[in-house]
Amino acid sequence: MSNLGGLALVAGLLWWLGSGPALAALRRIDAPALLAALLLGALATVCCAWRWRLVAEGLGVRLPLGAAVAHCYRAVFLNATLPGGVLGDVHRAVRHGRDAGDVGRAVRAVVWERGAGQVIQVAFAALLLLALPSPVRPYLPAVVAVAVAVALGVVLLVRALPRSGPSRRARALRAAAADVRAGLLARRTAPGVLLTSVVAVGCHLATFVLAARVAGATAPLTELLPLTLLALLAMALPANMAGFGPREGAAAWAFGAAGLGAAQGVATALVYGALVLVAALPGAVVLLRRGPITFRVRSTARAVNQGGSAAVPAAGLAGSV
Repeated sequence: MSNLGGLALVAGLLWWLGSGPALAALRRIDAPALLAALLLGALATVCCAWRWRLVAEGLGVRLPLGAAVAHCYRAVFLNATLPGGVLGDVHRAVRHGRDAGDVGRAVRAVVWERGAGQVIQVAFAALLLLALPSPVRPYLPAVVAVAVAVALGVVLLVRALPRSGPSRRARALRAAAADVRAGLLARRTAPGVLLTSVVAVGCHLATFVLAARVAGATAPLTELLPLTLLALLAMALPANMAGFGPREGAAAWAFGAAGLGAAQGVATALVYGALVLVAALPGAVVLLRRGPITFRVRSTARAVNQGGSAAVPAAGLAGSV
């Protein structure tokens, strides 16, 4: 129902603001814009596949980069055409787990990889929104302070929970701590996870700015970047239909609050959706090609030893998270 609410939001905005500006913006999409979207989408997809590979192999599950890129393209296409924006990632996680013989670790690898990308995107957005003028800039210091306080509270709560013993909660905490250390914070994975995440966010942001220019926005880049970033953050909400819904609502509010017009924001968001769909079309080729794409991976055992407890193979923790 929340996904239908996203479509209803877009329909309501077009009824309220008029569909003329949005249709005119969509008609202005030309070959150079489509080519730029394809190139930016390719770079972002390769970065996400590389990040996935780093996290998965940090957790002890081998993942060839070529297969990771193909499956990330398929996931991007499914996310861009199905409700919620996560079904493609669920598919690649389960498929990788079945091919690797360890569904639990493969699913956790995708969860941690996606989570790391979201955290880095939010941090990147906070820095950019603090540096550039935007409708939310006056409220941002308080929001950041609350977010930091909540994060510290969660860390303290997790540290206070028991990590030893045979209980399911203790096993889950040991598995999560081991996953974060090996898959995200290890010396051989952390720099790559950070770099690929920043580049991927930059590609999505560049595509949104391109959409704004195609839609006719002439504001300076320093004014456009924060507005498009707010719309990009709204896409993380699962209440969407193939990406449409919260993105258009956030763009309408942000552009309207900045004096550029809500209609301009909706047109920009719709053009962005069209460009993203074009950039995801290689994933349709992967989806329709004959024969399955296997990862051809070999899972490797990784032991977890926390707080003097006996070493537990990571594969045995698959069902604890």
